[in-house]
Amino acid sequence: MRSRVWWPTTAVVLGLLVAGCGDGDKDAGSKDGKDKDAVAGAAVSAGGFPVSVTDCMGARTTFAAAPKKIVTSNAAALELLLRLGAGDKVIGTGFPPGKGTLPAELDARAQQVKVLGKTVIAKEKLLGSGADLYIDTFASMGGMGGGMGDAPTEAEFKAAGIKHVFLKSTACAANRKSPVTDLSAVQDDITSLGAVTGTSGEAKELVAGMKRTVDGVTSAIGSTPQNARPTYFFFDYDAGTKQPSVVCNRQVAHAVITLAGARNAFGDCDGDFKQVGWEDVIAKNPNWIQLGVRDRGGEAANKAAFDEAEKWLKDNPATKGLKAVKEGHFVRIGSERTTIAGVSNADTVRDIAKTIYPGKVG
Repeated sequence: MRSRVWWPTTAVVLGLLVAGCGDGDKDAGSKDGKDKDAVAGAAVSAGGFPVSVTDCMGARTTFAAAPKKIVTSNAAALELLLRLGAGDKVIGTGFPPGKGTLPAELDARAQQVKVLGKTVIAKEKLLGSGADLYIDTFASMGGMGGGMGDAPTEAEFKAAGIKHVFLKSTACAANRKSPVTDLSAVQDDITSLGAVTGTSGEAKELVAGMKRTVDGVTSAIGSTPQNARPTYFFFDYDAGTKQPSVVCNRQVAHAVITLAGARNAFGDCDGDFKQVGWEDVIAKNPNWIQLGVRDRGGEAANKAAFDEAEKWLKDNPATKGLKAVKEGHFVRIGSERTTIAGVSNADTVRDIAKTIYPGKVG
């Protein structure tokens, strides 16, 4: 049974921006009924401080200036900061990226970041890191395999002089009230990070690039009727094969699959991830299967991992009769760029569409 080591089944990401002043303490979300999205847009376009972010429950953290020393909970948050040009402010990370697992232009800088924890950062180490900001992609540290005890309380973060914010598009996924069918929450995270770190211009460019990529795909396949779009199963091979873990309609992968012109085989499942039985997968009998393996840090190692996952499906009595398996309809795209919120989600939309709609998507 493989364990999930790169990301949690439930995570928390940066909230919507709201304009306002404050001392940086967390407080209750706005109760006056005003449109926070509208206020957020004003704050971002102004490009100044103070700016605030909210977590999944609406608690707010305000920044009078950009942070100078940042710790990230995992490689996903680290990658976003590197892409924004704020990587020089990162003094440490948990769940570090393996060598070669990030795009080449980011990998060398990522490897220079101090590793504070190979999994969850120990509470004492985090509080004593000297950071003034901790970017948290975890809803909780429980179940993350760190064996590090409890997470710091908000009072402990405050006493250490560390502002604690979350990334929302994956973090709050399980709490969504409806399916996620686009990448707007991911783009909001990037915008929020840009505002907090003083890199709003870079954030705007990243978001615009994502939109161009996705718009190109949807334009190419937009006329395909829903009932003609292939069903699609994300096979999370590294999460274990005894009982498959599937992506449900609140997870960012559902949006990626939908935008690529496919129908998530488990799109009727409310939540982010769920364990099912192989009989459930057989009942869905998908047209395509994505071989969801983690990046091994090199082309040869990745190919071997994809080959292993494909062989398992072909050899297993329960899956070898699936339509996708018999027809060889496998998509070889890594797990991280599909299920972890980030700029590469848009590239994954394009790459899936190019595979399942050959000749239509450039």
